[in-house]
Amino acid sequence: MSERTTHHKIVVGTDGSSSALVAVQWAAREAAMRHVSLTVVHVASSLPVAASVLTWPAGHIPQEVLEIQDSEARAILAEAIRTAEDTMGGAVGIEIGSEQYLGSPVSALTTLSKTAQLVVVACRGRSGRHRRLLGSVGIGLLHHARGPVAIVHDEIQPAQLTELPVLVGIDCSPASEPATALAFDEASWRGVGLVALHVCSDTDVSSVPRRDGTGVHEPAGENLAETLQAWQDRYPEVPVTRVIERGHPARHLVDHAQQAQLVIVGSHGRGGFPGMLLGSVSTAVAQEAHVPALVARRQ
Repeated sequence: MSERTTHHKIVVGTDGSSSALVAVQWAAREAAMRHVSLTVVHVASSLPVAASVLTWPAGHIPQEVLEIQDSEARAILAEAIRTAEDTMGGAVGIEIGSEQYLGSPVSALTTLSKTAQLVVVACRGRSGRHRRLLGSVGIGLLHHARGPVAIVHDEIQPAQLTELPVLVGIDCSPASEPATALAFDEASWRGVGLVALHVCSDTDVSSVPRRDGTGVHEPAGENLAETLQAWQDRYPEVPVTRVIERGHPARHLVDHAQQAQLVIVGSHGRGGFPGMLLGSVSTAVAQEAHVPALVARRQ
């Protein structure tokens, strides 16, 4: 195994927690599916815990303390690599590398995201006390990453999950193009269908429900179909189901994610998905959906 890779394809962060190892497993499957390299990253604090407790000056930390910190980091990386290898099984020709940094996990992973196809982290790490809250690293990456970010939950997923479709939230604006492109690509790799969800605003007069209860007025459906047409032509092997709802985007995305293996949202948008990522919608989807959430950040 290489200690450092030149080109990052899929990057996964680990802190040695059980949640992080689940994220490593998901990232390993993703790398095997795409047949690209996987880089396992651990970021240790620049100041050991012992130093903060014993008030050693940062420049005078005993060498043995630093060696212990380095040994712990190497052990965390070794366990993550073993987990990735076990997950990939007999996959051939896929490089698994490891990298170790000091400092802020968000800063290190954000830098790596500039050259990565995808950065993967657990919904929460060692310090996560509440199962329903998104960890600080995940939140930081959702705001600052320079490419797609996957937030993975540590709940055990049934084997039949791989047969379920990919879900994507679309607001029919140019801002949702990266999410749409990523969603078609993911569905194609997995050999499953794609559910394209558009949520109409309560104030959108063009989306007032029909009196017969069959759905919303046609403009919303027509806009969604038009937005998807070019992508369907490019990915004819991906069957697409168009769904239009009305109300709060996060609630509908989380609800529909119960019947999906992956949910994808954009980093920002308008209409049905206002303030995506920087607001409450993306955070709610990332922490409430029981399947991995993939946020399509622009590079």
